[in-house]
Amino acid sequence: MVADRSEVDIAGDRFRVARNNPDPARADAGGTRAAAEPAPSVRRRPKDRKVQIIRAAARAFSERGYYPVGVDEIAAEVGISGPALYRHFANKYALLVAAAEEGALHLLKVARGADDPTLAPEARLDALIKALSDHTIDIRREAGLYRWERRYLEAEDRARIRKVYDALNALLAEPIGQLRPTAPPADVAMLAAGVLSAIASISSHRTALATARLLPLLREMCWSILRAELPPAPTEPDPGPAARGLPITSKREQLLTEAIRIFGRQGYHEASIEEIGAAVGINASSVYRYFTSKADLLAAAFHRTGDRVAIAITEALAEATSRPDAVRRIADRYARLTFSMPEIMPVYYAEFSNLPPAEQHKLRAIQRQNVLEWANLLDGDQVEARFRVHAALGQVIDVGRLTKFDSRPEQIARVRALMEAVLLGRGTAEPRS
Repeated sequence: MVADRSEVDIAGDRFRVARNNPDPARADAGGTRAAAEPAPSVRRRPKDRKVQIIRAAARAFSERGYYPVGVDEIAAEVGISGPALYRHFANKYALLVAAAEEGALHLLKVARGADDPTLAPEARLDALIKALSDHTIDIRREAGLYRWERRYLEAEDRARIRKVYDALNALLAEPIGQLRPTAPPADVAMLAAGVLSAIASISSHRTALATARLLPLLREMCWSILRAELPPAPTEPDPGPAARGLPITSKREQLLTEAIRIFGRQGYHEASIEEIGAAVGINASSVYRYFTSKADLLAAAFHRTGDRVAIAITEALAEATSRPDAVRRIADRYARLTFSMPEIMPVYYAEFSNLPPAEQHKLRAIQRQNVLEWANLLDGDQVEARFRVHAALGQVIDVGRLTKFDSRPEQIARVRALMEAVLLGRGTAEPRS
């Protein structure tokens, strides 16, 4: 038996019907819309749909690399179908270009909007650092694309986007040159790259820190870089890697070394087991005697890098006379390790998602432990210390790229000075108007 509905219930129903049907003549006597006249439903395409797609693509590419990301999943995140996405972008490569280019252009626009050439250099740099930091925090999940997107871009697209970053570096370099008028142009360029790298470093990890604490930390690290004393740069052009040491005879080690180089040069998906085997003089079937698959080779490369960093930390701790001394020794070893095999870095950031999930979990645990070992040597808050370590790692990659990973001791010393600045601090500046 159904209970009688109260007059309040019925009145409420009539109010809702009246609200949805402003014209009483269009409703029947029972208060419901006549079946012959359905309510019109007009769906309008959001004006910023293309921007939504680009940002979703940037997040997906930043977090998972290029090949593992599907167009349909990007479309689903935006709430549209695959065919609807293709009305905006012809293919996934067009999405990558748009994500990379729009990200660079937006960053430059933010910097230009914050720049005031009439200010004193300190105040001008402070405004730029704050604007770029605010923006990077807002798009933290999308900002990591810059580290590896060029490996998949065609030459024309790569050159066009590179010009945007060159303009950003030049804009930042101008007040740095005013702040340090006696610094050589190479020093000014390195300091500008170091500042941008410190800000961008938050995109390479997911350690959480409130914005109210993160902004002052980024500012302090940037000013530590700007105040750093760089050792003199080499006066002669880089002659290239010096031939030293004896050749490796182990086929497994040869395969691992060549795989890293080939993955770094042309990407994991474009490399083949046949090509890797041929680089060490064996056929594809012989490669499988040492590694079960191409993914096994990739995992071994990452594990080898993690092991080398762990050994470097252990050796530095054993030799150190103090905690700051240990921090410096680890920085030196890490810089030299990376410059000796720079191909592994773009491979790590672009190809990590090609590993099986279980391998990803193990490797992230190794990386986390290495970062914690280093961070534990720093004074102050330990969460902030982890941000400092990631910023130091970024100096090696981004400034190393600027110097084309010139591994001469003079260049290593310059990179190490920037690493020590973000790790140990070099003081901050008070802006003057």
